[in-house]
Amino acid sequence: MENKIRLDIVTPYGLVYSEDVDEVTATGSEGEFGILPGHAPFITTLKIGMLAAKKGAGLTYFFVNWGYAEVDHEKIMVIADSAEVSTHIDVERAQAAKQRAEERLRKEGDVDFTRAEAALQRALIRMQVAEKRQLK
Repeated sequence: MENKIRLDIVTPYGLVYSEDVDEVTATGSEGEFGILPGHAPFITTLKIGMLAAKKGAGLTYFFVNWGYAEVDHEKIMVIADSAEVSTHIDVERAQAAKQRAEERLRKEGDVDFTRAEAALQRALIRMQVAEKRQLK
């Protein structure tokens, strides 16, 4: 399709999204990047972050939990540990996860700080993505 690029988001649990879009922005391990149709091919790692897909005048937002993005001229394949469209995010669950992670980080002793920090980051990004919801 002219002036469109296919975006596929896949997790171990299945296909999350597959649509032709106008533009994609995502959070890579080296920072945020944008992709338009005809983009030069590349592969990058993704960190915990937000992915936005622009289709016409609308934007659809996704939470992405680590993964990879493979880009060629006609397609973006995102393979992530987990991914959720903003409208499916349970905000109360994310807030509870944030509180649990903050409590773990305040504890002294035998705490896996790396794991607790990642849990806090996932909860915060989920809450940010949920605020966006789906704009059309």
